[in-house]
Amino acid sequence: MKSRLKLVGLVAVPALLAAAVPAAYAAGTVEPHSTRAAVTGDVLKGLKQDATRTGNVAAGKRISVAISLTPRSDKALDTFVAEVSNPRSSSYGHYLTKRQFAARFGRTDAEVKQLKDYLHTQGLTVTAVHAGNLVVDASGTAAQLEKAFGAKLSTYKDAASGRSFYANEAAPTLPTAIASLVSDVAGLNNRVQLHHQAPSTVTPHNGPGGGYTPAQLKGGYNVSSTYTGSGQKIALLEFDGFQQSNITKYDNNYGLGSPTPTVQKVSGGSGALGDGQVEVELDIEVLHAIAPKANVTVFEGPNTDAGEVDTYQAIVDSGIPTTSISWGAAESARTTSGMNAVDAVFKAGAAQGLGFYAASGDDGSDDAGDGTTAVDYPASDPYVTGVGGTKLTVTSSNAFSKEVAWSGGGGGKSTVFKIPSWQTAVQKSAGGGFRQVPDVSAHANPSPGLSIYSQGSWSSVGGTSAAAPEWAAFAALYNQRAAAAGDANLGFANPALYAANGTGFHDITSGSNGAYSAATGWDFTTGWGSYNAATLATKLLG
Repeated sequence: MKSRLKLVGLVAVPALLAAAVPAAYAAGTVEPHSTRAAVTGDVLKGLKQDATRTGNVAAGKRISVAISLTPRSDKALDTFVAEVSNPRSSSYGHYLTKRQFAARFGRTDAEVKQLKDYLHTQGLTVTAVHAGNLVVDASGTAAQLEKAFGAKLSTYKDAASGRSFYANEAAPTLPTAIASLVSDVAGLNNRVQLHHQAPSTVTPHNGPGGGYTPAQLKGGYNVSSTYTGSGQKIALLEFDGFQQSNITKYDNNYGLGSPTPTVQKVSGGSGALGDGQVEVELDIEVLHAIAPKANVTVFEGPNTDAGEVDTYQAIVDSGIPTTSISWGAAESARTTSGMNAVDAVFKAGAAQGLGFYAASGDDGSDDAGDGTTAVDYPASDPYVTGVGGTKLTVTSSNAFSKEVAWSGGGGGKSTVFKIPSWQTAVQKSAGGGFRQVPDVSAHANPSPGLSIYSQGSWSSVGGTSAAAPEWAAFAALYNQRAAAAGDANLGFANPALYAANGTGFHDITSGSNGAYSAATGWDFTTGWGSYNAATLATKLLG
């Protein structure tokens, strides 16, 4: 099952340069504050074409925003992450602490004070400055935000869905000195709809639901009983909640004895339980199936673009080394500035030894669902391990038998991110010099899917949102083994996974996801393939 952070409509392509703009809009005048510059790529495109303006946002409506700042010495940060993640480098595994990262790449206190002082003069309340000085949260009325960011906020009705939303009519602007620090202002529109797609195969069962059991998953991927994830931590990014009673029922049924998950609510949390509950409980139970003794923290954030940035930042702030992500949206449905803001959080995490595993989508090569080819973000981020989907078959003794590409597994080329250096060895002409997705894969086929207990019943659930926690669980098992050997955590895994050059993987050579077919070695359907836990861990440990 693929959860989706659904954005309705199109988004803007960023301007090449931040241009100076007048500090005024039609309905009012913004107070002069030196020359102003636009935050490029931070406005929705196509409002006049696919939505109808219905009025003005009420002046007193309170809105929260997350302001992302570009890292200091951004190119040096790229170089550092490349070295610390490269198993052939003498710097491999020498990650930065949170304090070291802030001192080296975070914005200075003086720069943050400059932003805070400006926000205060505009009547906004600064609610948080996150570790590293790269995300500043603020809130205020719509009128105050319009004045602070020089952008009119209007209400709209989407032509296709009929949904009402608000959005900034033009890119936000800031005084030039401050604008040079800012990469994104999340929260000036709420056209985002967080959505997850439950496959039709999710139907209640009296028994374990017909899906794969923990023993079948662990047997198929050669997970040794020696390693259970004991002493390790895994984070889950979620935009919905769960009921512990369902998790307890699953754990007790399979005798897992897993620690009770911890919940960390971000920016007020995700609200009342919704249809994403199945997704959250799937994620937790898959982690328990493969790494039963790992400690799981569920980060529950609000279903907004500002909530997304804040939740990722909270995970990095926590220092938890492994994160599973089952929510996303097609790149074509995202603002470029928004993706860059999240990318900066992932990059900061990579510098601090954190690894992120994201589902690549459940719509094959057409993630946008518009008849073209598109990939899912954040699986397409260069600092994330994108996880595609397969159909695994195991023997009667739960050993690996065969594996083919799942037709729904997302894969293809990014249109935003250039191909990273660690991926150039498998560069394909179809990639056009851009980031290629996925990196790896695991069982995702919904028939049979995975046996889970959710909302009071057993069911069989599939999708790449099952595959992502399968890989996050492997990372926790690896980290347990590495700790016993006195080695560093896996961290940002892609450079090491690509350096393995197929060793430790089940190479999937049959199946298609639409535009692409599986082949020997890396491909656009399953990446390198699924893991053989014992042999891949041995290879990565060197």
